[in-house]
Amino acid sequence: MTPVPSQYQRVLSGMRATGKLHLGHYHGVLKNWITLQHEYECYFFVADWHALTTHYEDPSIISESVWEMVIDWLAAGVNPGAAKLFIQSRVPEHAELHLLLSMITPLGWLERVPTYKDQQEKLKEKDLATYGFLGYPLLQSADILIYRAGLVPVGEDQVVHVELTREVARRFNHLYGREPDFAEKAQNAAKKMGRKTAKLYFELRKRYQEQGDVEALETGRALLESQHNISIGDRERLFGFLEGGGKIILPEPQVLLTQSSRVPGLDGQKMSKSYGNIIGLREPEESVSQKLKTMPTDPARVRLNDPGNPEKCPVWDFHQLYSSDSLKDWVQDGCQNAKIGCLECKQHVIDAVIKEQRPIIERAAEYTEDPKTVRNIINEGCEAARNVARETLDEVRQVMGLSYR
Repeated sequence: MTPVPSQYQRVLSGMRATGKLHLGHYHGVLKNWITLQHEYECYFFVADWHALTTHYEDPSIISESVWEMVIDWLAAGVNPGAAKLFIQSRVPEHAELHLLLSMITPLGWLERVPTYKDQQEKLKEKDLATYGFLGYPLLQSADILIYRAGLVPVGEDQVVHVELTREVARRFNHLYGREPDFAEKAQNAAKKMGRKTAKLYFELRKRYQEQGDVEALETGRALLESQHNISIGDRERLFGFLEGGGKIILPEPQVLLTQSSRVPGLDGQKMSKSYGNIIGLREPEESVSQKLKTMPTDPARVRLNDPGNPEKCPVWDFHQLYSSDSLKDWVQDGCQNAKIGCLECKQHVIDAVIKEQRPIIERAAEYTEDPKTVRNIINEGCEAARNVARETLDEVRQVMGLSYR
């Protein structure tokens, strides 16, 4: 396993509680979580406040979804021994940091987020002219920054939200990272690394700031990472001093682009509850079979002996997810040369989906019968998350002049 710099070891990701999970969630998010939990320090949360941005008129779906969602996570393979699982609203520090960040975030930054107008257009039946909907990208930023997460796993369509978070962190650090006597404190911190290391640090800093040597910056960061005899506060000062700014209070997160498998809905569009084209993660076998059997196929194949084109058939997208190369070759040949019927082609997908879901359904039943264990997992995760969040918020309050001790 490749070593990961300490500032990028923590991963933060969440999922809105707006209904039962489906195969799109499993292949698009959960499978990535299951991999990441063994490589990073992961915090995964139920975003119940985010769900209120679009479901504020009928919050019953949120309360119904929270525990079912956690059970889905556990049944799919998310391990509470490897990752912290918690509920957003159970860590109120998210809300306070959101409020404090709203004091410094220009309104135009939120208005230009592409999903703001896109979602308003797609969800015309809902009244989304609320501050909560406008401000939800900033709440996402607070979710990330409260844990000083270095990496945020997202698909390409969510990169803009992480970029907003980076801008907010940069602005915050610029406003509040200039502690009194910052340069003097940074130089004293450098001395704690030893004379030889401190000399190298200042040489790298000079090369970067005076000559724009990016390689010197990266070498300097790696040098600081290797130092174990300085405090976290001194390390943050030295990172900021190296880059020419102030103390880094809220580190800028990096995008962790995930391998996002496109999961088609039953109509060929992206699988989504709003389109009514989903297969639930724990849907009964009979329902799964019936839905897939009645999926539309290539419209050119009206009769069995009509040649078809898999690229024009939604079922082919399922084969891309579930079938081996040899089976996909069989589908291509059989469809294009009218050697197989559509039901014969679909049956392989049906069998594969049911096979994948069966152990998930079985494990979910065990957790459903033992709600106390599920709640204990969440309670422990919430406690661990709050401990980290409190540390961040204590420092944020202090630099913003809100610490009255």
